[in-house]
Amino acid sequence: MTQQELARKSVLYRKNILKYIVGAKAGHTGGSLSCIDILNVLYNYVLNVSPETAKSPTRDRYIQSKGHTVEALYVVLADKGFFPESDLETLCQYKSHYIGHPTKKVAGVEQNTGSLGHGMSLSVGTAISAKLDDLAYRVFTLLGDGELPEGSNWEAALLAAQYKLDNLCAIVDKNGLQISGPTADVCSTDPLDRKFEAFGWAVRHVDGHDFQALTDAFDSLPFEPGKPSLIIAHTIKGKGISYMENQLKWHHGVPNPEQYVLAQDELAEAEMALQ
Repeated sequence: MTQQELARKSVLYRKNILKYIVGAKAGHTGGSLSCIDILNVLYNYVLNVSPETAKSPTRDRYIQSKGHTVEALYVVLADKGFFPESDLETLCQYKSHYIGHPTKKVAGVEQNTGSLGHGMSLSVGTAISAKLDDLAYRVFTLLGDGELPEGSNWEAALLAAQYKLDNLCAIVDKNGLQISGPTADVCSTDPLDRKFEAFGWAVRHVDGHDFQALTDAFDSLPFEPGKPSLIIAHTIKGKGISYMENQLKWHHGVPNPEQYVLAQDELAEAEMALQ
């Protein structure tokens, strides 16, 4: 996809994220909006995976460690044809597979990641498996800056460097906010780049809403041969909706009818600007 096509796709994804969260009366709105541009680039530019190759041993793997923003993942998987978009009308309903964290019961989801901090460990194990089986697939995982204090992330980061997993790329959705406040106040992990570099990773910073910056970073993988790669994506919680941006209350807020109309109007304006 071109940069403009990616931009248009993100507008559509934001519309759908809000649509299904409002329909379900539940969801993690702010974080889904902050990471959707990253998922857009992964699934429409980077990943070697599709509904037809979902069981292929050579497919790329994507594991969403920040599983609470699953609405972003669901709308992308639906758009890519892993399941009918109408399935999302059952989001968070009784007996629906489309629950508030990724589950392998949903087509296209690689791993269950209900508890924060597990995705990195799962990704490291998957990347080791590729090396052992001499397969060329790559492993990508998305983490939130609020989940990084979980100790399992750092154990996995050490192991990734130990085994020289240059087929592994972790992306941090660094929006600066978590459920209980600014990440810098709750439990700061800065300087994040220097910490991961000390653990043996190659690190780059990008604007997580700049499609050119994202595609350039992914095109450069691995950043250093023999080292796992970390992309620190600087993002805005609630990106794309003016009254949600950088507002803590939208961590899992659901727009009321008036707020929903205002959000959709803003997205329609953004879509028109891309014509």
